[in-house]
Amino acid sequence: MKKISFHPSQLQIVYFVIYLALFGLIIYIPQLIDSPVHITKRLILEEEIGEGLLLIILFLLNILILNLYRKEAARQKAVIEKINNDKKSVEERLFDSFRYIGQVNVQIQQIKSIFNSSDKFPETRNDFKKTLYFFGDRVLGIVNASWVLFRIIDNNNGRTIYEQLEKRPGVIIDYPHVSNRMIVDNQASPGLSTVISGPQNLKILVCCILPKDKINKDERSFIQAITNEITMIFIILNSVYYKESGMLVPDHK
Repeated sequence: MKKISFHPSQLQIVYFVIYLALFGLIIYIPQLIDSPVHITKRLILEEEIGEGLLLIILFLLNILILNLYRKEAARQKAVIEKINNDKKSVEERLFDSFRYIGQVNVQIQQIKSIFNSSDKFPETRNDFKKTLYFFGDRVLGIVNASWVLFRIIDNNNGRTIYEQLEKRPGVIIDYPHVSNRMIVDNQASPGLSTVISGPQNLKILVCCILPKDKINKDERSFIQAITNEITMIFIILNSVYYKESGMLVPDHK
């Protein structure tokens, strides 16, 4: 059987001592007043009346002390509840901080894996496709989404140069249709989040589309780093230097 330990507070001890003192006075009153009390020569207080008045005074004093004790106990209870609530709030914030630090660490590892994944740039369309598959896997590792669509748009005519859809295993969806004009004009699409590459002075625009109404600032920064990397890779892949040097080999079908 579990033992219950009780530790009285200082307030309870003080109230108990005062209560005992008042109780002792009540018991001692008959011995204290054993004859009529002469207030003045003409005003004489009978023994019973004096005892009754003194008992009433002690009784009222006891009630007053009890009310003071209850108010102080309620105040201390409110302080304890406030401390517990503050403690709970601090613990929740600490938990959120640890969770955020964990997410940041994951994102840092993902970013490291992006920039240290390969020691050479893709040389064929098939290599580029594999690269986008890798980037899509990194995005889905950070953002809780069922699919991700990369699209490269020609800024001159607004047409799609290349696009690639990556899905989580087992996900079945209809191919998403997103207006290039809305992407170029940076207009929001209902139920979708679009992240556009940083460089604005190029002839191409690389965007990443996700089936989410909103993504946080860290996720957007992470995805924009990927779109910027795709932009650089695509420009290198289609550069005059690569074409003239003969390093760009045809796809193996």
